[in-house]
Parts: sequence; structure tokens; C-alpha cells
Amino acid sequence: MVPKAELHCHIEGAASPDLVLSQARKYGVDTSDFLRDGAYHWYDFTSFLAAYDAAANLFRSEEDYALLAEDYLTGLSREGAVYSEIFTSPDHAERAGLSRMAYTNALGEGIERARAATGIEGRIIITGVRHFGAGAVEDAARFTAACGHRLVTGFGMAGDERFGNMRDYENAFEIAREAGLGLTVHAGEFGGWESVEAALNHIRPARIGHGVRAIENPDLVRRLAEEGVVLEVCPVSNIVLKVFPDYASHPLPALLGAGCRVTLNSDDPPHFHTSLGHEYQVAREHFGLDDATLRSLTRTAIEAAFVDETTRTRLLGILDDKTVAQ
Repeated sequence: MVPKAELHCHIEGAASPDLVLSQARKYGVDTSDFLRDGAYHWYDFTSFLAAYDAAANLFRSEEDYALLAEDYLTGLSREGAVYSEIFTSPDHAERAGLSRMAYTNALGEGIERARAATGIEGRIIITGVRHFGAGAVEDAARFTAACGHRLVTGFGMAGDERFGNMRDYENAFEIAREAGLGLTVHAGEFGGWESVEAALNHIRPARIGHGVRAIENPDLVRRLAEEGVVLEVCPVSNIVLKVFPDYASHPLPALLGAGCRVTLNSDDPPHFHTSLGHEYQVAREHFGLDDATLRSLTRTAIEAAFVDETTRTRLLGILDDKTVAQ
């Protein structure tokens, strides 16, 4: 089994149907609107967001969030993953009545439990929500810069790419940059290639979440390759959400061929009936990537991870020296 690493996963969106059903029983909530036959049910982007929020609202206590992170990372390790970064959203915590710090500590506890049980390494990337406005994203950046949790190593922005202008968020990312945090931003999914260019010009991130619409502009693809900006590509998500009509149209092979630094990720895995392991299998079956190339994508992810150099060296050693047992 090829060792794997993931840089792009929204932790609330990673809640498995089994775990959500357990949480629903705990809180006496009917899930029939968004869970059917043990799977998430939605039919368009609006209903996907509704299902996402309904599941996320079943995580309300510190122990709930610790269990969520532990469950996800433990499952990843079974697929051969050695590293995971999770996107977190303090806005979910506040809706649940938790402080941002309690929420972050709880997710960190879950990561530590998974590491103790399986050896998988994990980190937290706190995100602002773009369509909540620049003030809200700056507020999230200030919290991220000040929280001091040892597993919080990055700051990002998710949400509707079509909302506002990237320049509106420059200050938020400067706050995070000055705090020494790794920077990533969603662009080039629904926002088109222009959103990727705007991210490079105004945010200057080390990584871009998705970024695949850059393929529409050859000059931009060359710039990504030259600047070494890493793309957090989520192939199954892109097909399910109709960013591209099919795998034959997906630009991952072309981006690789152009010299772009690409990684594989699962985004909101159970909502899209995928997992990190499945993403690697899709890359093998639909893009023709062999084990050596898949390992190189894992290497790119570890090289781009927001971790200290001691941890990075250890993870690269695992990649170089071990084949993860089947």
C-alpha cells in the first residue's frame, strides 16, 4: 500500500454516517432529511451545504469534537495515511456554544488519541469563512495567531469563492503570516482561474485549496509551476460537484505534466462517497498514475505540510524506508 498524506479535509465534513447516527441518537435528532440507508443524501450544492450543516450540528461538546477527530484520523491510518491536516472552523464551535479555544483543544485531543493508537501525525489549519466577510476572516486569523496550540500550524480561508474580492482578505493573511503560520486559501474551484491568480497576487499562499481551474489559463499554470505553489487537489469532489463533467476532463494529469506541485485529498469524504484511499485509487485507475508517481504526490504533501522540520524529516523517512502494510 502506498503511504499517503492529506492536506485538505474539512473536519466537520469528514464525519462518517455511522458516527453521525450515533451522535443523533445521543441528542434525539431525526436524520432522515440528510441520511438514508447509511449514507449522506443530497442532490445539489445547496442541499449538500444543508446536509453538511445538519451533520456538523450534531457535534456540540468537547468530547464530541475529540471523538470526531479521533475517528477520522484513525480511519485514515487504516488506509495507509501517515499524516493528516484538518481544516477547522471556529464558527461551528460558537454555534454549538463552545469557545473557540475549547473547540480547538478538543480536536487536538482527538488528534493526539489517534496518534497514540496508530502513529498517524496530525495538524490543525484554522479557517475563516470567505462569505462571512473580511471582518470575520480577520477575527479568525487573530484567534489563530494568538491561540498557542501546538498542533495549530496554519491558517486558511474556505467558503464561497465568488464572494468579495481576494484583496479584501489581505489583512487577515498578513496577521497569520506575521504569526509564522502556514497559509492556504481555497481558489480555482467554483471561482475560475481568476480566483487563483487573485490568490497569488494578494494572499501569496504556500498552497491553494483545489486550484484546478487554473488549467483554463496556460500562463497561470506556468506561474504556479515556477513559483512552486502546491495545489490541494480533490478529484472526486470535483466530479461530484460538477466542477468537471468526468475524470477524462479532469486536469490533474495536465497540471502534473506542466510541472505543478500536486497533492491528493478528499475534501468532505463521506459526503462524496470517497476517502483518501479512494482518491489514490481514482488517480491510479482514471489518471494512469503508477505507485512511484503516487508516492511522489505523498512526498509533495509531506514537503508542503505545515509541520516542524523534525516531524517532516521523520515522515519523509517513513515514506522512503517503509511500505505500509496491507
